[in-house]
Amino acid sequence: MDEEAVGATDNIVTEFATYEDFLDSQITPLDLYYLEDEELARQLVELGYRGSGEVLKREEFEARKQAAEASRLSKRSQQKTLASSGKELKDPFLKALAQREEANRSGKMTSIIFIRDKNPKGQEISGYIDYAHRLKTEDFEPYFNGRRRLLPRPSDLSFYNWETQTATSNPTPNYQVIAENSIGLLFKNKRDRKILNVDPKAPTPGDNSARITIESKKYIQVVIYDHITRRKT
Repeated sequence: MDEEAVGATDNIVTEFATYEDFLDSQITPLDLYYLEDEELARQLVELGYRGSGEVLKREEFEARKQAAEASRLSKRSQQKTLASSGKELKDPFLKALAQREEANRSGKMTSIIFIRDKNPKGQEISGYIDYAHRLKTEDFEPYFNGRRRLLPRPSDLSFYNWETQTATSNPTPNYQVIAENSIGLLFKNKRDRKILNVDPKAPTPGDNSARITIESKKYIQVVIYDHITRRKT
C-alpha cells in the first residue's frame, strides 16, 4: 500500500467509529431499496460489489483503528509524563534536569546524578542517583515546582551518610554497581555494557559519556554523568 493509500485509510479509521459505520457510509438508499437487507448491503460493500469508496476488510480496519488509538494515547502520554513541561525554572540544576528529562524517559540517555548536601536532619549525605529510574518510579512535579529537593537515598545506586557512616549501594534496571575494584566506584550500563567511571580525576567517564558540573546555590555539589545509549542494530 503506497503512502497516499495509507493516508486515505488513516482518514477512514479516524472518521468512522466502527467498521459498520464505514460500510454504511457507502450504502445508498437505492441499494437498500433493491436489496431490502442492510446486512447483505454491508457484505456487498465489503466484497467490493457496492460502494464508490476504498475496499477495506474488517481486519485491516480494526488493526488500523487500534494503531491510530495507540498513537493518540502515546502522544498524550508523552505530553503528560514530562514533569518539567511548562515550568519556569531558574535554578541551574532544575534546568539541567529538565533538559535531560525526555531523553531519560525515552531511553536515549541514562544520566547518573551525584549530589552532596545536607539532609533535613543537618547531616551531610552524598550519593549517585539513576535519573531515568527515579523518573519512572517517582513523581517529579514537586521537584520541578520547587516544593521538594532531590536528594540521594539509601535505595539509590550509591548512598553515604558522612555523620552516621552509613553506606549502601544498589543495582537499578539501568546500571550495575561495581564497588570492589582498585579504580574506585564504577557503574556498568546494563543495555550496552559500557563502564561509567565517576572518578573526577579520570580523563573521561567512559565511552559515550560526559561529565558536567552544575553550580547550584541549593546544593553543596552536583555533578551529572550523561551516558548516551547506543542500541545494537
